[in-house]
Amino acid sequence: MKIKAIALLSGGLDSILAARLILDQGIEVEGVTFETPFFGARKARKAAEKIGLSLVTINITEEHLDMLKAPRYGYGKNMNPCIDCHTLMLNIAGKRMEETGADFIFTGEVLGQRPMSQTRQSLVLVAKNSGYRDYILRPLSAKLLAETKPETEGKIDRQKLLDIQGRSRKHQIEMAKNYGITEYSTPAGGCLLTDPMFSKRLQDLFEHHGDFRISDIELLKFGRHFRSSKTTKIIVGRNSTDNKAIQRLYHEGDIIVHMTHFPGPTVLVPHGGDNKACSHAAAICARYSDAPKDVETNVTCQTGGNITLITTKASLREDIEQWMI
Repeated sequence: MKIKAIALLSGGLDSILAARLILDQGIEVEGVTFETPFFGARKARKAAEKIGLSLVTINITEEHLDMLKAPRYGYGKNMNPCIDCHTLMLNIAGKRMEETGADFIFTGEVLGQRPMSQTRQSLVLVAKNSGYRDYILRPLSAKLLAETKPETEGKIDRQKLLDIQGRSRKHQIEMAKNYGITEYSTPAGGCLLTDPMFSKRLQDLFEHHGDFRISDIELLKFGRHFRSSKTTKIIVGRNSTDNKAIQRLYHEGDIIVHMTHFPGPTVLVPHGGDNKACSHAAAICARYSDAPKDVETNVTCQTGGNITLITTKASLREDIEQWMI
């Protein structure tokens, strides 16, 4: 009977190498990757294509947000809840294993490579809390960890697995050369929750807007952000890419602001606001436009089909700096 496994594929070198090790033992492998507003599946798709692996992409936004608001084991350096996130992914992969009749799950994790999520204690904790402890294999460090069920049952040869540990990647790079793998992504930079600026903006969103939309999270990726009051946030495009994204993410009920006679940014007040919010947004729009900073200029504020013309001066730099998120 053919042995089947589920691979958690991030698209990084470690997950690729783990997949190759399992494939080398003649085991049928299905890749699984996840996407949320904080990380996507592009790298995993590219990696799966290169090694000829079938890949299933699962959007876990709803479950991930529920976890992210109050992770059981807290955050890392920024707003990255690595232990809880890995637990969630392995739980979902375990359900996929049961649905498809696969025999085990495996990841590209390396013992000691990451200080929060890949210590011995963390690896054991994540496996236990996922609900599939006995079925989770880490091929790159397997010989340094307790035997899993697929190993004790002879579904995989433990002697052909590895004993890599620590942060050095020399062993993995040498393996990549032997496999003819010449292109792979860097191990860092895949999750926005590790980014300090994005994390600060997300924390502000959680604190002030419990009824946030997914588009509010997407907006965190673009422009300059200002908090002018507890209920009002103002987002200012920095370039044409930002302006297009802000325009695309506009919802009915938001306030959108533009200059009338000078080039300037697209400015958005998500969820709208009162006349004061509109005035602040107009003055900030003038500040980042090509209009003279010491004279009055015209700005339009639009909510739905209603357009209001506002005459304003550019905000003072010291005023908006204290609002910047």
